[in-house]
Amino acid sequence: MKRAETVTFGGSALDRAGDLRADAATQEALWHQPGARVLPIWRGKPLCRTGATGDDLVWLPPDHPIMAGAGVRVLLGFEGAQTGDGARGAARFAIDLSAWEPEAMPDHLDAFLDTSRQNHPDLPATQAFAELRGIMCALTPRAAELAATAKAVLGWHVSHRFCARCGVETVPAMGGWQRNCPACRAHHFPRTDPVVIMLITRGNSVLLGRSPGWPERMFSLLAGFIEPGETMEAAVRREVFEEAGIHVGEVGYLASQPWAFPASLMLGCRGVALDDAITVDPTEIEEALWVSREDMVQVFADEDPRIRPPRKGAIAGFLLEHWVADRLD
Repeated sequence: MKRAETVTFGGSALDRAGDLRADAATQEALWHQPGARVLPIWRGKPLCRTGATGDDLVWLPPDHPIMAGAGVRVLLGFEGAQTGDGARGAARFAIDLSAWEPEAMPDHLDAFLDTSRQNHPDLPATQAFAELRGIMCALTPRAAELAATAKAVLGWHVSHRFCARCGVETVPAMGGWQRNCPACRAHHFPRTDPVVIMLITRGNSVLLGRSPGWPERMFSLLAGFIEPGETMEAAVRREVFEEAGIHVGEVGYLASQPWAFPASLMLGCRGVALDDAITVDPTEIEEALWVSREDMVQVFADEDPRIRPPRKGAIAGFLLEHWVADRLD
């Protein structure tokens, strides 16, 4: 798919500075460089600024007062492409500020889409911590990749503090890209869970489904985690049959999307259905249906009473948009 890397969170060619992660002294020097900047993350929410043209990330200098008492620090990479003389631009870091307690704690942090924003007393009122789902479409490809990386890696540090081998609390290493156990010497790395998300077609129609608890009229492509020992193609066929009772024949890859909610890699695939009789497994999904290309045009225009338009920024909407326009190749 020629447009694969134009999906949100992909395609910015970020220099992730992997060659410098083992060198603590170099990282410390980068932290103190004049051009170094830090993206604060509070409980998964990046700091953003609301302006006339929408939201953007807020990058603070490393000596900003908000850094006092901060948690794990991650070297994200360098802003700008490497030049002919080897210069790599300014360093970009992320830091965890989850220990901060706002005066009014929202009661829906784990909602499908948390629309609340938290203002820190040491920052201007125009700057607040915001859910990445809500701002991702306003970000440039580079900002989106940096934000998704920061959210995913810092989230991993929160959920994987203890050694899976012996249970002792581990310590960050390698610029935040590793945790080491001081007891049994095991090394632990950020996890990414592979997920297949499937554009299943039969003739001129596409298969959509909805999960229990989703907002009213929200449908999407079917999706599911790849199991150990399973190919991507096999996962597509298994998931579609389990959820909708549809047998799938030919399967092909289309595009991928890092999805930091909390830490998945969405593998966008297309598949050809061999039958169209839907048998929903209620433990997997609430409803599934076939939607024609013409009806999907009405869905994107928000003129279908059954189905709301796909969420902007998610790979499901990206694939459906290109399918409707016949631009999958």
